[in-house]
Amino acid sequence: MSKVVLITGGSSGIGKSVGEYLITQGYIVYGTSRSPEKYPTSKFPIVALEVTNNETITHAISEVLSKEGRIDVLINNAGVGITGPIEEIPETEIKNNFETNLFGPINVIKAVLPSMREHGSGLIINITSIAGYMGLPYRGIYSASKGAFELVTEAFRMELKDFNIQMTNVAPGDFATNIASGRYHAPILETSPYKTPYGNTLKLMDTHVDSGKDPLLMAKAIHKIINTPNPKIHYKVGEFMQKFSIVLKRILPDKMYEKLLMSHYKL
Repeated sequence: MSKVVLITGGSSGIGKSVGEYLITQGYIVYGTSRSPEKYPTSKFPIVALEVTNNETITHAISEVLSKEGRIDVLINNAGVGITGPIEEIPETEIKNNFETNLFGPINVIKAVLPSMREHGSGLIINITSIAGYMGLPYRGIYSASKGAFELVTEAFRMELKDFNIQMTNVAPGDFATNIASGRYHAPILETSPYKTPYGNTLKLMDTHVDSGKDPLLMAKAIHKIINTPNPKIHYKVGEFMQKFSIVLKRILPDKMYEKLLMSHYKL
């Protein structure tokens, strides 16, 4: 029997690539979007879901369950970027980032768990970020929201062991997607003391995304995880140096690692 996969944020970027690859492998795939009507040519059904709106979460899960009877795999992919000096990012934007990258995905998990528990199995894959392993300059809020989701997953895994429901994190590095266009960018203010370093860092970040890996690499990694009997807690997918940066943080003194990051961002 083909597994049923639900991908939040499945209309573009990594979510779209994963969904399109999984249907070629025989999976039944549903994606989500705030505006599914914008994607009439999607290769798999797109249902309406806004991760910051619990009513839409409940409705989307119910819609898939009514059609398929189960959800075998949930891929928590919906998320949003944010950049800027922490001092200058409006509080409302900070809260919105955590609502989208942390609280919303937790609520999607809560909505799908009763069905998985009833069927005695399930897999939840949380898409986080390599940025969640370190506090990156001018990406501190994004790093914090993704890092928090990593830790929530670690705890959640243990709580779900009794129900044969598995959970894992997949932290991508930079991939060639449209994520940069969807970020909240704090404006580069002419009067800001951060004008020059933030402006330079923003250009560097956009360059990294533009030259990022093919999202198909992420799709194949997700497919492999789905077919792994006992998935690991953490996976990292991306450039070698991005993944190695996590290792360096574990072994280098804090200030030395900080200097490496500042050198990388030319700060």
